[in-house]
Amino acid sequence: MRKAGYDVSVQEFDFVSFEDLGGSELDQVAPTPASYVEGTDFGATTQSEPGEVTAAVTAVDLQLGLGNTSTSGCEAADFAGFPAGNIALIQRGTCTFQLKAENAAAAGATAVVFFNQGNTTDPSRTGIPAVTLGAGYSGGIPALNATYDLGVALADTPGLILHVLANVTRETTTTANVIADSRGGDDSNVVMAGAHLDSVNEGPGINDNGSGSSALLEVAEQVAKAANKGQLAHHVRFAWWGAEESGLVGSTHYVNELSDEEIADLEMYLNFDMVGSPNYGLFIYDGDGSGFGLVGPEGSDDIEALFEKFYADRGIPSEPTAFSGRSDYQAFINNGVPAGGLFTGAEGIKTEEQAAKWGGIAGEAYDPCYHQACDTIENLSHEALEINADAMAYVVYLYASGQASIN
Repeated sequence: MRKAGYDVSVQEFDFVSFEDLGGSELDQVAPTPASYVEGTDFGATTQSEPGEVTAAVTAVDLQLGLGNTSTSGCEAADFAGFPAGNIALIQRGTCTFQLKAENAAAAGATAVVFFNQGNTTDPSRTGIPAVTLGAGYSGGIPALNATYDLGVALADTPGLILHVLANVTRETTTTANVIADSRGGDDSNVVMAGAHLDSVNEGPGINDNGSGSSALLEVAEQVAKAANKGQLAHHVRFAWWGAEESGLVGSTHYVNELSDEEIADLEMYLNFDMVGSPNYGLFIYDGDGSGFGLVGPEGSDDIEALFEKFYADRGIPSEPTAFSGRSDYQAFINNGVPAGGLFTGAEGIKTEEQAAKWGGIAGEAYDPCYHQACDTIENLSHEALEINADAMAYVVYLYASGQASIN
């Protein structure tokens, strides 16, 4: 990047490294003994503390059924009268899992069993939720994630006693973000784009997120050529984040280190995480909230519209995807920075309608090797990667050159 003409910095930070060792357990001890299957019924919560607990279970402010707006565990008041020593059964929804778990710990819970929200029939809202407590989790108690159906069944069981084993490790280590800044351009209107460099321990991470980080590198090299020709009106900053898989740690650390003035100088943040899924969808983050009701900061709608224009002008179908908090845009959104970007799908299931317009296999995951050892070089759609790399270059260049702007 220095050779291309960028000023490059390496920002080191400490974080809590997490590893799921496998072999976690969730068993019903009473009223009727039963054992549940890891990977089918439940899994260890990322960034959970290790631990083993057998205790009675107390459900916390549940809202069941389609269309629910669960706030289970989001308020300390949800735990009024919670019996100290019990396991908390908490539903997904509204606030972070970290907040839910820390509220539970403060109320005297010895463990948490989360279950999915079940507000829609989408598998991402009914299956085992792919969530994290975050590397900053300080609750000190173990946690597991369960499917919506299992959560409902547990909630309906009087006299429930569970055995919980989170077979995981957590330890403090050091990693880094890599930041590349263009030389020149209006530094009070910074166009920023990023992708995470790390993968989960379970696999090499070629799609998640070698696809996004490599495409971003190519875009940065092409933008450097424009910068060297004096074509950039705005300062451009590229970031390759560390420790995303440990709870968006690198991007959050970066934003937390910025002053209020530096945050105000960010015109936008563009995020590229998994842009080459083998059974891909072509998804644009839903900046205007029209698809999912989760609106990004003002200006995010313009970013979405420019990506939509790229695809529409080429006759390529696209769909919105929600700002669900699962990638590095979140810290920027939390600080009012307009955000957008691309995504080709993870564990979600491709529909018949999507297969008709994009190809691929309906009824299968967009990335069947998501967070698995098989996320190798074979686990990549070169077609999706090429389309999205072109879209990335198009949007970054138009904003950086001043040919497009956000309102």
